Amino acid sequence: MAERQDNITTAGGGSPFALTNIRLFMAFRVLFNARFYYPVFTVLFLDYGLTLEQFALLNTVWAMTIVLAEVPSGALADVFGRKRLLVATAVLMVVEMALLAFVPLGNGRVIFWVFFANRVLSGLAEALASGADEALAYDTLVAHNMATEWPRVLEWQMRAQNAGYIVAMTLGAAVYDHRLVNGVLAWLGRDNPVSPELSMRLPIYLTLGFALLAFWAVLRLREPETDRTRREQPPVPVLLREASLLTLRAGGWILRTPFALAVILFAMTLDHVLRLVVTLTSEYYRMIGLPEASYGLIGSAVAVLGLFVPRLARWLSERYSPGRNLLLLAGFSLTALGLIALFVPYLGV
Repeated sequence: MAERQDNITTAGGGSPFALTNIRLFMAFRVLFNARFYYPVFTVLFLDYGLTLEQFALLNTVWAMTIVLAEVPSGALADVFGRKRLLVATAVLMVVEMALLAFVPLGNGRVIFWVFFANRVLSGLAEALASGADEALAYDTLVAHNMATEWPRVLEWQMRAQNAGYIVAMTLGAAVYDHRLVNGVLAWLGRDNPVSPELSMRLPIYLTLGFALLAFWAVLRLREPETDRTRREQPPVPVLLREASLLTLRAGGWILRTPFALAVILFAMTLDHVLRLVVTLTSEYYRMIGLPEASYGLIGSAVAVLGLFVPRLARWLSERYSPGRNLLLLAGFSLTALGLIALFVPYLGV
């Protein structure tokens, strides 16, 4: 055990960022969430040959996968360990991006089922990553008597994640626009134009590169020594039975706790409606006449606004009840949806 614990870099000078696990946690968060295809998400699916109906169906599959895997993933993390779940998450991300990067064009049926597999794998990756990386990072701080540094770590992690998101949104939309890419190549003196079929895969290739880096990052993580790791691990069948029992207990607690059940149901309702609209933003931008290269700039501007959301959320939570905050959120959401439905050219953004 001493050798295992020594593998976790100790903090120099009392800084949590001197810990290898903390730096890798922040790197994983940036690499996992900086998806270069997000600003062109809808048009990417459509340009591959899918219909809007298929796009909506695939995103429903993605959302349902997350919902069904969320609670079991928490139990699996408690039983098998956070690092193993994060390694599985990174592997799923690599496979899901490789499917889109190398799927041949032209056969609509093949493309649909490849995207179906991509959405299932993406949902599983989201569910497995949910909380496991934070738990491992926090346990690392506890193991080094630095638990009070957790808010500081989260603050800098959010800053790094937003910076990565801004870069990915801006660059992803830029490389998707073959006219812009060819213009840059011509300015550099290159006379080999990039086809639309290639440029639409460039955000996928970039995200696949980030997925490989995320896989490298999680392999270097070390599970911190806790009460769970000190115990002798039982056989795999026993671990699976424990995970199933933990899942059933968690589900039972949710059903017996009205507040927790209400939070989950309201969050699912608002989140899924808004998430579906957000995934359609690139097609919406196209319909109101915006150039493709601008999608990333708009997404980056939204990411900058996101830097102020945590402070606003804390201010609201300290002054209003959960019910009033829910009404405010629902009111803002309905107002935004009503304005979007007007499809105002250019200004509709």
